[in-house]
Amino acid sequence: MPIEPGTRVGAYEIVGPLCAALIGAVALQGQAQMRPRILGVAHVAFYVSDLAKARAFYKGFLGFDEEPFTLKRSDGSERIVFIKINDQQYLELFAEAPKNDGRLNHISIYTDDAERMRAYLSAKSVKVPDKVGKGQTGNLNFNITDPDGHTIEIVEYQADSWTTREAGRYMPGSRIATHLLHAGFLVGDLDKAVQFYNGILGFQEFWRGSGSGRFLSWVNTRVPDDEDYVEFMLYSQLPPADQRGTRNHVSLTVPDAQHAVDELKSRAARVSYTRDIAIQVGVNRKRQVNLFDPDGTRIELMEPNTIDGTPALSSTAPPPRQGPGS
Repeated sequence: MPIEPGTRVGAYEIVGPLCAALIGAVALQGQAQMRPRILGVAHVAFYVSDLAKARAFYKGFLGFDEEPFTLKRSDGSERIVFIKINDQQYLELFAEAPKNDGRLNHISIYTDDAERMRAYLSAKSVKVPDKVGKGQTGNLNFNITDPDGHTIEIVEYQADSWTTREAGRYMPGSRIATHLLHAGFLVGDLDKAVQFYNGILGFQEFWRGSGSGRFLSWVNTRVPDDEDYVEFMLYSQLPPADQRGTRNHVSLTVPDAQHAVDELKSRAARVSYTRDIAIQVGVNRKRQVNLFDPDGTRIELMEPNTIDGTPALSSTAPPPRQGPGS
């Protein structure tokens, strides 16, 4: 219903069509500044040097042996292979040379309203494209950049997309895990990362850990509307690009680490995996198994609970110092 001249809005009286239009514009701006929901980590994308070797690892060894779809270049060669974890989560393998962030291509989070998210981020002075695009798989998406230069893709799943078309399919029982719990990536300035992820995107920090006891090593912060989270991998000196695979990683949830180890060791593809497969207890007091793909990217298998059910205490150590002498 239009606002008529003479109508009172709060302490103000509308005196003409122009004032009514201005109030309408203010109302729309207020809506744009309301952040839509962020529902989880959608996928993490890595560069791979050899698709055949990568497939042998992710499909043959880890058991994600059914591909829902691939994307090809104009010459017919495969550019992106999709490894399906569940109906909402994937790994994307880019058959391209790595660029600025080691083997990490991008991290994707998904929302229920991409256009409103674009408007919200723009209102928060985050650089966004002029409009939301539509990817080859049929989902709405756009990219932003975090303070450390990581590409963050915002995606909204569509009812007519390939993702929805393949719902309930391509999830074999051989999968070593069925949930991607977190994405870990290098962070140099903790304050800026917290301001971006927590302050703007609404993530909620829940744990800090230190490997040395002197300085922080990790900060975990959860998406606002689900249990998935990102893990800031803090550093004092940025590792060389070819050594970032241990830090830039994904963590897959397994209910029983020993069962996962036994299963992996029994698989025929084990003969091509030359690294040790062992259980460790992390600083977070959860059992985990660290695996590495052919390019050195770490795939962490981690139990959801601590070894005795008691939460690990959060560290109060300061962030690492940057630069020489740190």
